[in-house]
Amino acid sequence: MKKTAFSARVAATMKLMLCVGATMAMTMPAHADEMFRVAYAGSMGVVMDKALGPAFAQREHVTYQGQGEGAYGLARLLASGRSTADVFVSITPGPMAILKDAGLIDEAVPVASTRMVIAYNPKGRFGKAFRLAGTDAAHPAWWKVLQTPGLRFGRTDPATDPQGQNIVFTLMLAQKYYDQAGLAQSVLGDIRNPQQVFGEGGLLTRLEAGQVDAASGYESATRSARLPYVALPDEINLSNPVFAKTWYDTVSFTLPAADGKAKTVRPQPLVFYAARLKNAANPKAADDFLSFMTSAQGQQLFDENGYGRPKGDALYH
Repeated sequence: MKKTAFSARVAATMKLMLCVGATMAMTMPAHADEMFRVAYAGSMGVVMDKALGPAFAQREHVTYQGQGEGAYGLARLLASGRSTADVFVSITPGPMAILKDAGLIDEAVPVASTRMVIAYNPKGRFGKAFRLAGTDAAHPAWWKVLQTPGLRFGRTDPATDPQGQNIVFTLMLAQKYYDQAGLAQSVLGDIRNPQQVFGEGGLLTRLEAGQVDAASGYESATRSARLPYVALPDEINLSNPVFAKTWYDTVSFTLPAADGKAKTVRPQPLVFYAARLKNAANPKAADDFLSFMTSAQGQQLFDENGYGRPKGDALYH
């Protein structure tokens, strides 16, 4: 009798475990083990790896993996097959053109934007002047403050960093927009002025430490660093594709190329584009992620991390 009762209890326990296992199998997410890969412009690391990626992974029950590098270099890796991803997110249209030419994308949609700003140290000698710049006739405009003798301005190298090029374009456009001959030269000096050029990673840190009084910056990164900044008109800040051909393209400058020949560089609107790659391992998740980035939740996450709304139309549509 005892053996029979014990056997009955074992059988009942096993039946219960089988039922629980079946229930768990039915309730487990169907895509829990699927890997979803996003390749993105390196400056997007915070918003991608700490906000958009995890939120999407939780909602869709996929495993998110992000890869952030320089957008041009990353596009070339994807185009050559040395790297793979489901979605590519880039700043400016240029890197997307590499994937289009390689036959890897059909369309790239705008998902966010940023703009060039002038960041400043609020506790520095010129903090008040920047905060009040242009508010009334008694306070000079931001571009006049930048020309104050003794002001230390920081920027990155235009030969190696897109932002270093963009601040040159910004000042060249400001010179035309405000009709101030010599403005760019007065503020920047030589294109690669060693007194102003610093590494991208440490520029805002130098600003916070008071080593420079003002610096070039993307609004997204400046807001993330919780630094104050001077907002600039769309005609100057490179954020609006509407002005690309009729206004932004009116300025350019030359830089030495790797082969020793000079190359001409021109500005591109600071819009972030996203595209699903044709060789995506997880095409459904890729399409869903594109929709997620432009959804209310996705746009809120962009906004919380310092990014502006998407601007302009899709590329190649």
